[in-house]
Amino acid sequence: MPDIPTQELQKLIPQIYQKLGLHFDEKKIYFLRTRVAKRMAALRMDNARDYIFMISYADPDGREMQALANLITTNETYMFREYEQLQAFANYCLPEVLSAKQARGDKTLRIWCAGCSSGEEAYTLAMIIQDVFPQSTTWDCQIMATDIDENMLKHVMAARYGARSVADVPETFKVKYLTREVDDWVVRRRTAALVQACHLNLNDRMAMRAMRNFDFVFCRNVLIYFDDLSRKTVVEHFYNALNPGGYIFLGHSESIGRMSTAFTLRRFEDYLVYAKG
Repeated sequence: MPDIPTQELQKLIPQIYQKLGLHFDEKKIYFLRTRVAKRMAALRMDNARDYIFMISYADPDGREMQALANLITTNETYMFREYEQLQAFANYCLPEVLSAKQARGDKTLRIWCAGCSSGEEAYTLAMIIQDVFPQSTTWDCQIMATDIDENMLKHVMAARYGARSVADVPETFKVKYLTREVDDWVVRRRTAALVQACHLNLNDRMAMRAMRNFDFVFCRNVLIYFDDLSRKTVVEHFYNALNPGGYIFLGHSESIGRMSTAFTLRRFEDYLVYAKG
């Protein structure tokens, strides 16, 4: 690994924060150093100062920052992760939203999976929608799966997963929504058609402002990599992206109450969820 002095990395950290919203403290310096080293090796660069200069002043279209972003974002996920939240979505929130839409003749459903990684969450939601709401075939339903990592979006579009990704999928769902191909599992075309993959930087204010008219936002275990200010900004964008009565789902370790007071806390039996009033 090339020698990358900490003082050089300290010059890069504010730029990563400005462009991506990701916060790197002292505990993450080694992780960042190994990722920068990979990019330097790919570019056949030996001097860290030259790399920092290049990404700072000779990257007008942001291609190198994007290449680095592909390496420094975390992509740990699998289908039916945090099952209890999905139960709240399937048993209470989704039927409520669908009922309200049916009453006013609105046959659209929009879900945003922000920080979707390789897409397991988006396809989990697609399975749930088709299982809970068979009439979805006559509606305009769309799950927008967005991520900053272009490599992960390729996995979303392929809709092909290994055994670990599908280990928690109920057997009945595997039969109905997945097909086995050698050692992989592939999402059936009718289910995969609900998901659209799109590149999006959650720290890009202009792009975030364009995200509108969603009934649900899922951004689970993503904002833990942001600092307080970035989290509040992103959650404000989520609020504006949601339709009135829409719901937001964050990870179990993330509290919306610490980031925004705009959402309304609602209880469905043992489930606590946040809605836009």
